[in-house]
Amino acid sequence: MSGSDDERPDRERPSWREIDQRRDRARTRREREPQGPAERARSRAATSQTLKQAGALFSKARGGAAGEQLARALREAHGTPGLAAACRAYREALGLPEEAALLSLFLDSGDSPLVVAAVEALGAGALAGRLEPTAGLRSQLRTLAQGRDDAVADAAEALLERLG
Repeated sequence: MSGSDDERPDRERPSWREIDQRRDRARTRREREPQGPAERARSRAATSQTLKQAGALFSKARGGAAGEQLARALREAHGTPGLAAACRAYREALGLPEEAALLSLFLDSGDSPLVVAAVEALGAGALAGRLEPTAGLRSQLRTLAQGRDDAVADAAEALLERLG
C-alpha cells in the first residue's frame, strides 16, 4: 500500500471528474474585461464585426444571405417562364454560380448567352477540379448539343469532348 493512503485515511481521493475539472480550470485563460465606456464600445463593435464576418463565411450560398435568397428564387423559378429573369438577376448580383446544381438551372433557362456562359463555367469548374459532372449533367449537355441554337450546341459539344 502507498503511504499516502495510510497517512490520511479520512481524506477521500479526488474523482477523475474533479481531476479533469482542475486541469481544465488551469488551462483556461481569463480575459480582461474592457475598462471604460470607450473601450467597451470598441469591444462591442469588434465583436459584432467578427460575428458578421463569421456568418458570411459559414453561409451556404455565395454572397451571404442575399446570395441564399437569390439561389432560392432561382430554384423556385425553375420550370416557369421567369427562370431566365431569375438567372440574369443572380448573375448580375453574384456572377455565375460555382455549384453544379445552380449551373444546371442556368442550362434550363433557354437564354442562349446565359446557357453558353453556364456551359463555360461548368467546363472551367471541371478542369479546375471544383465540379464533378454527374450523369444528369452530362445528359443535359447532350440534349443541349442536339438543340437548334448553334452557339449553345457548339459549347455543349466542346465541353462533352473535354470531359471525355
